[in-house]
Amino acid sequence: MNRRVIDTAADGRPAPADPAPAVVDEEATQRRRRKEEFRTWFFLTFVMAPVLAVAIVSAYGFAVWFYQLFVGPPGS
Repeated sequence: MNRRVIDTAADGRPAPADPAPAVVDEEATQRRRRKEEFRTWFFLTFVMAPVLAVAIVSAYGFAVWFYQLFVGPPGS
């Protein structure tokens, strides 16, 4: 048997089906966002920047090496 339970208010009227969403604690949200921003900054500064720098310098060195493979060293 499938029963539906109806929640009622003090005056006997049915309570709303979906209560309003709880108010989010703004301070906790700010702390969470600040932590996320720090992680993002840390990743970009200490991981991505060095990796990109090495990749760019390596690509340039490879391009010069490949060019000199066909043309020869400078001054020849």
